[in-house]
Amino acid sequence: MGETFDGAGRGTVDWLLEPDEPGVRARTLTALLGAAADDPEVAAARRDAMKKGPVPRILEFARDGAWGEPAAFYTDKYGGTAWQLLMLAELGADGADPRVGAACEFILAASQERESGGFSIEASKRGLGGLRGKVIPCLGGNMVFALRRLGRAGDGRVAKALEWIAATQRFDDGDGNPPGEWPWAGFEVCYGRHTCHMGAAKALKAFAEVPEDERSPAVRAAVAAGVEYFLAHRVFRRSHDLSAVAKPGWLKFGFPLMYGTDALELAWVLARLGCRDGRLGEAIDLVRSKRGSDGRWRLENTFNGKYPVPVGEKGKPSKWVTLRALETLAAFRS
Repeated sequence: MGETFDGAGRGTVDWLLEPDEPGVRARTLTALLGAAADDPEVAAARRDAMKKGPVPRILEFARDGAWGEPAAFYTDKYGGTAWQLLMLAELGADGADPRVGAACEFILAASQERESGGFSIEASKRGLGGLRGKVIPCLGGNMVFALRRLGRAGDGRVAKALEWIAATQRFDDGDGNPPGEWPWAGFEVCYGRHTCHMGAAKALKAFAEVPEDERSPAVRAAVAAGVEYFLAHRVFRRSHDLSAVAKPGWLKFGFPLMYGTDALELAWVLARLGCRDGRLGEAIDLVRSKRGSDGRWRLENTFNGKYPVPVGEKGKPSKWVTLRALETLAAFRS
């Protein structure tokens, strides 16, 4: 077992399989140990995730598919509906649960811009979906990731959103100007001359939820461009000066990351997209270096205190961070 997980002892895997965090247990069984999705142990863990831990506590605060003020589904950081839906997806909630289903329908109705399929930070006052002028890339990536994780892959609205991301997500490195028309003509921080790392990261995270043989030509092209973009940055460095770290905060691992990202999440996403390029070496070394003597990774970055239900404790070993690290390292040993 230790060799299989890059030196992590059996004790670390047993720790992840403990029943106190059934969402972690379910994903450990499938992603690390190769259990089938319909395996009885996996099914039991997924049922348990709806009964104990953070998922049922998050759902306690929902009213008619929304959290807090419905209109503030995005601007209420990080208690609004978009953020809670993302957390539910990250934590392994059951998309068949009526409360989760109501949240999926709410965000599609309130946030999705109907003509394009993109996701907006503000709803139309006339109840016609998201405002066209407030569509942003990181939200789109996060919502497609969440909705697919929660069982909405076959929903035409989600498929439309995925193709919109593939058609519009830029992976420019400050070498040219963005197009002058919508959606690029506005939100300089999102659509400016240099691609927003967060938008690019969340786009790839959404693409990674799509099996390779189900990706359209447009999605395949966007995946290739996005992977090359982050490889040029060695994941966390400045592409035009590889001696410099692009964002120091990316060296501190967290979960969940909301609209942000870090070197671990990026390496995990790239691994799930099948990337095994040598330019990932430094990022993989960083992941290995963060492992404690107990074989576990700690929660170094957290939004606890900013959303209703905390996940983990800063400075303490995190099962979710450890699981993500082991998934990543296992991919690079295969």
